[in-house]
Amino acid sequence: MAIVKVSDRISGFLLVALGVLTFYAASMLPTVAGQQIGPQVFPMVIGGALIVCGSMIMVGVGSAFEDEEKFVVSEDGDLVGGDKAEKVVDRLGASGAGGWKVIMPPMALFFYFLASEKLGFWLSAFVIILALSQTMGAKLRWSLVVSFIAPALIHLIFYKLLRVPLPTGLLAFPWV
Repeated sequence: MAIVKVSDRISGFLLVALGVLTFYAASMLPTVAGQQIGPQVFPMVIGGALIVCGSMIMVGVGSAFEDEEKFVVSEDGDLVGGDKAEKVVDRLGASGAGGWKVIMPPMALFFYFLASEKLGFWLSAFVIILALSQTMGAKLRWSLVVSFIAPALIHLIFYKLLRVPLPTGLLAFPWV
């Protein structure tokens, strides 16, 4: 049986509260005449997903798959605890990859905010997906494949199905 940490219960509760708030706020949005799917649907789906995920975190679903900590941080700030601790320091400390993994998602959003109007959705999404997948350690070949396919699927969902206008930028495809 998995032990649920207090921090997991708190973060799960916060996610549930955020989900309830999102769901409620979305339900208050006005409907659009003549449309089957209004502006409230997507936020309500997100709110529902937050409620489900937060509930799962609170009860400890998936915590059995987490590794226990094998090392500790000493008062001097050094990692203490054997071979695994040394490997973590070598892998993240020397290369600085751990910091990039944390800062890349906000940087990607900032890049999209700045570049999407000029580059367009297609190029911006390609660059963001390629950069994020490479930062997370994916092989270059798979990163390129996903970077080509994912923007097309995202464009199909948002532009064609949900009719959300996306910036065309440099690549104004005639079939879009």
